[in-house]
Amino acid sequence: MLKLFRLWFMFTYRYLTTMKVVKKENKISMLRKIDFNQSKTEVLSGVTVALALIPEAVAFALVANINPMVGLYAAFFIGLITAIFGGRPGMISGATGALAVVIVSLVAQHGVEYLFATVVLMGVIQIVIGLLRMGKFIRIVPHPVMLGFVNGLAIVIFLAQIGQFKVLDAAGNLGWLQGSALYTMLGLVAVTMVIIKFLPKLTKAVPSPLVAILTVFGVTHFFGVQTRSVGDLASILGSLPTFHIPAVSMSLDTLKIIFPYALVMAGVGLIESLLTLTLIGEITETRGRNNKECVAQGAANIVTGFFGGMGGCAMIGQSMINISSGARHRLSGIVAAICLLIFVVFAGPVIEQIPLAALVGVMFMVVIETFAWSSIRVMNKIPRADAFVIVLVSGVTVYADLAIAVLIGIIVSALVYAWESAKHITATTDRNEDNSEKTYHLYGPVFFGSIASFRDLFHPKTDPDIVVVAFEHSRVWDHSALEALEKLAMRYAAAGKTIKYKRLSANCANLLERSGCTVERDCEKDPRYEVVMDFSHLSEVELKLASSH
Repeated sequence: MLKLFRLWFMFTYRYLTTMKVVKKENKISMLRKIDFNQSKTEVLSGVTVALALIPEAVAFALVANINPMVGLYAAFFIGLITAIFGGRPGMISGATGALAVVIVSLVAQHGVEYLFATVVLMGVIQIVIGLLRMGKFIRIVPHPVMLGFVNGLAIVIFLAQIGQFKVLDAAGNLGWLQGSALYTMLGLVAVTMVIIKFLPKLTKAVPSPLVAILTVFGVTHFFGVQTRSVGDLASILGSLPTFHIPAVSMSLDTLKIIFPYALVMAGVGLIESLLTLTLIGEITETRGRNNKECVAQGAANIVTGFFGGMGGCAMIGQSMINISSGARHRLSGIVAAICLLIFVVFAGPVIEQIPLAALVGVMFMVVIETFAWSSIRVMNKIPRADAFVIVLVSGVTVYADLAIAVLIGIIVSALVYAWESAKHITATTDRNEDNSEKTYHLYGPVFFGSIASFRDLFHPKTDPDIVVVAFEHSRVWDHSALEALEKLAMRYAAAGKTIKYKRLSANCANLLERSGCTVERDCEKDPRYEVVMDFSHLSEVELKLASSH
């Protein structure tokens, strides 16, 4: 016996030791794979993203009528913090147009200091949402809403680039580029797009967007081609950001001003971030961490507010550039943020010479890759309600607000689902041998939308004296359904007949029995689920009874 124990001990020890070594070697192998095979791609992709971030951050800051450096500082802090602590490696965050639109009126009425205070409060709200684990609610967004969100943002990105083809004339009016200036910019945009499209077929050693930007920059610089550059938007030469407490009074009046804006900004930022996280997860076939992303976004916005930034969230355009360039880890986002700060502080004059046409071409390719072209091909194959939701969300995203578009899409999808579910409640019937008892086997949910169809299934006048309603294939979902069951029992009682309910959950049975209904119980076969209902009409004693069940 002792020998067997020794053999078992030696076998177990060697097995565990071997497994530990294997796991350690696998871990080292994986680290080497990331360090040596992926690091170059991550760094180059980060540089490309940094170049693409600059005109976007500047443009969004100008939309909000604030100094461009406010947008660039936001892009740095939010990009860096979310890259390190966020819930999705490879996702890029920064100053976004969705938030810029929200803060326009705040800045116009109260000034930029109130903006910084709002951004700090926005971050606090986002952290609270993350700690409460409310990020999981992004799962309720239907697929048609996701498609509408993606298509709408692609259109928004496209329209934002169209603005780069407009300039101020001598009279100060904004007009389109004309003549050779227009043709030159269109030609450079086309060259950029061709390089990005076809270079990966030759080599993937270097991200094609970076090669395209450098090629167009080289052509314009060495051949003296005159075209619009980043410097035409605004000067990006700045200094290192400094800590700054928002100069606002710490009072209830200030809170009344900034809280509505902070709440809207927190909602818009998280919706865009979590939807972008989900989209990248589908592309890379990986899973992100929603609540971790909420907390990281909140922490990033708090820091940004104290360093003079405008706040931000995930950027689908730059995230798509990063992912399409091959980046999959946190290094790319960290490099993008650090390079952005280096460009602003030390290399401003050089970056200002980069042609806008190159960056516009990169974003045009992002639009092509982001837009869900399959949604157009399947429009006549999917339910008309889903097609309507896709178009509706896309349109509202373009002409109104991302958060409003998503909420409208969810509401419309929920109403469509409720309507369709209400039409699918049916019942089969059978009788006993002497025809004295009839059983209804229900199929489908019983809730506020299906009550009318549910009521029409029963015939108290012609049914026998005993009627049984079986819910093994049905569910009672809300208070309206319970009221319908009570009224049905009253109809049969008025006809001098008895109706029994079975296969109900415990809390359904308890509530119906208190109203005088007959319920057959079977602990082994009865389902277990709760009913969503309004208890406001119950007394204190009844509330205690309901909670005890």
